Amino acid sequence: MQSYWLSFTAILPLFLVILAGLIFSRSKSFKKEWIDVLNDYALWIGFPALILVALFKLDVPLSSYLGLLGWNSAYIVFSMLLAFPVAKVFGLGHKTMRTLVLAFSFGNVAYLGIPVLLSVYGKEILSESTLLSAVYLFWLFTLGIILVEVFGEEKVSAGIVIKRLAANPLLLAVLAGLLVSALKIEIPAIAMKSLDLLASSVTAIVLFSLGLFLGTHPLGKWNTWFPVLGFSLAILLILPAVYLGVVRLFGTTFDARSSILDAAMPMGLTPYVLSVKYELDAPFAAKVVVLTTTLSVVTLPLWIHILG
Repeated sequence: MQSYWLSFTAILPLFLVILAGLIFSRSKSFKKEWIDVLNDYALWIGFPALILVALFKLDVPLSSYLGLLGWNSAYIVFSMLLAFPVAKVFGLGHKTMRTLVLAFSFGNVAYLGIPVLLSVYGKEILSESTLLSAVYLFWLFTLGIILVEVFGEEKVSAGIVIKRLAANPLLLAVLAGLLVSALKIEIPAIAMKSLDLLASSVTAIVLFSLGLFLGTHPLGKWNTWFPVLGFSLAILLILPAVYLGVVRLFGTTFDARSSILDAAMPMGLTPYVLSVKYELDAPFAAKVVVLTTTLSVVTLPLWIHILG
């Protein structure tokens, strides 16, 4: 119990910032445009700066992360494909099935995952957490989008997928950071200090923005939350437990704790945004974001306790 409490207190400050955003969303000073502004700052400035700082300071070769990248890629692809048999078994509609492709596979590994990993394992995990976020983003904007579009009314083209990947600032930051690291390019100290300032700002901003989002989402009728609860528990507990079981069965050449913890993150905002864009089951996606984020106050400390 004591170790669980220590795990809980390690991430409690993060959720207090989310709570502050939720409370502020009820004030007269709040405007809904704030959410878009804060998220755009995180997407285009804050997180790219955080990624660049992590990769510029990468002091081990990328080849040492091949096991981590491979295992997590396999888990993400499995989670995406799992949506199809689950939808068939439970008789879910076509839109909900396509929504689950995104919901099962993409947790909040950047906005919440990076702060949680840093809080629990320290700054030495920054490079690893950055690469993990890049893996999730890569599969979401490639296979995830392809599955959503192929099984939708409109067919996907390779050009559209490439264009979306090329326009994603997080992936661009990863590529730029890896290039600089591989070529051992020396970044001026004054530039690094500026990037550090931007990188240090993003955690509080995205957590506060998440609180604003939760505070502005209508709860709806209580009976609509039962199926959401089932899928939320699958995302927070069942899928990461399967991942942990496979890892322990076969063993890995790397410390898999950060990978399992990222797999146990609540559903990210990006799948919700994509659900709106592709006219999927957006109300369901929004409820999953709200409930998984709320339940993660309990489930994340539990996973931290289990993983040690």
